[in-house]
Amino acid sequence: MKKPHTLAGTLLAALLLAGTAPHALADTKLRAFAGGSGQRPDLMRKLFDQYQQRNPGVTIEVETGGATSELQRQYLGTVLNAKDTSIDLFMIDIVNPAQYAGANWVEPLNAYVGEPAVALKPYLPAYAQANVIDGKVAAMPAFADAMFMYYRKDLLDKHKISEPKTWDELAAAAKKIQQAESDANLQGLSIQGAPIEGAVCTFLLPYWSQGKELNDASGRLTLDKDAAVKGINQWLSMVDQGVIKKNVAEVKTPDTVNEFKAGQVVFAINWGFAWDRFNSDKDSKVSGKVGVMPLPAVAGGKSATCLGGWQWSVSAFSKNKAEAAKLVKFLASPEASKFLAAEGSLLPTSLAVYQDADVLKAVPWFKDAGAVVAAGRSRPLSRDYGQVSDVIRTSVSAALARTKKPEEAVAEIESRLRRVMR
Repeated sequence: MKKPHTLAGTLLAALLLAGTAPHALADTKLRAFAGGSGQRPDLMRKLFDQYQQRNPGVTIEVETGGATSELQRQYLGTVLNAKDTSIDLFMIDIVNPAQYAGANWVEPLNAYVGEPAVALKPYLPAYAQANVIDGKVAAMPAFADAMFMYYRKDLLDKHKISEPKTWDELAAAAKKIQQAESDANLQGLSIQGAPIEGAVCTFLLPYWSQGKELNDASGRLTLDKDAAVKGINQWLSMVDQGVIKKNVAEVKTPDTVNEFKAGQVVFAINWGFAWDRFNSDKDSKVSGKVGVMPLPAVAGGKSATCLGGWQWSVSAFSKNKAEAAKLVKFLASPEASKFLAAEGSLLPTSLAVYQDADVLKAVPWFKDAGAVVAAGRSRPLSRDYGQVSDVIRTSVSAALARTKKPEEAVAEIESRLRRVMR
């Protein structure tokens, strides 16, 4: 969706004002790792350009890479474990601050942004909680994310079907539409079953909606095995009904986006960035036909969604920590959040931006998105999150591939996580 030129100009002017005051600097080169396409490094480059205009002594280089959160985590883990000084600041998933701080890979930001209670007060509680480790600000929020249920509004309207509230209702609605449309390529529901980070959420969504918790306040495992098996069986039941395709264990985040965009899916679970792809990409066949709703629940349960989002951290090995921290403070500002929301449909990390008139004019669906994000659930905030993620996603993918029974997959998750989440 092309945004009004006047709005873009207003936002860029505001960003200039949000930068640090002009001051004489020795030339400082900063290198930022801005993730993959899902983190919109193209928009981050525009923010960097604005910062450079306000701070003429600073030059910012951008490094990108890694199509998924785990690939980015693997790369950064290699770089930071080697104490490489080439990267000054980097973007990380909401699940990573505890892990990175525990490994002493990030520079505490208290001295640059203030104490946690003040520095993170404007942000949604989940982001304030995730970014403060042992009383130290380990990262600052870049933009939020959450899993949404996207659906073909035109098809539900055509077949006079209301938004389903439970997974069983969704399966019935999808099956009805598939049969009526007589399109062999039309999937009822697309979820991520490949052994990627999205599969962690695929496991948690039906589990949480039964009112269950994976861990307690201290981080200890509280897995309800029966509920976990029921959740996996919920997905397998939809595979057997022809609602979810049989090779679900191979489906990755971009696959869901591309197939829904091509008009081949009725319902799709995906992250917030997908909205812009569905409605703005030139090759999208569903532009203007997309609806968004809260995720369904297991019968008798309550809707729950998986919270995501990205944060900026300063490398503990940077030779330009003070300047990198100033840049991070700028990137986490309300003005930067407003720019990313209006220009790229990237979800804000503070409720105030969801209510901004300019943002709502550019991205009307944010009117309802704020409540979904605010009520989102966070994956375990563990110093060993890499292990937690690996256990869940590989076991769940195996169950969806039917190389393991759900009971075996859940038993494996419990056994391995008990050693990690103590």
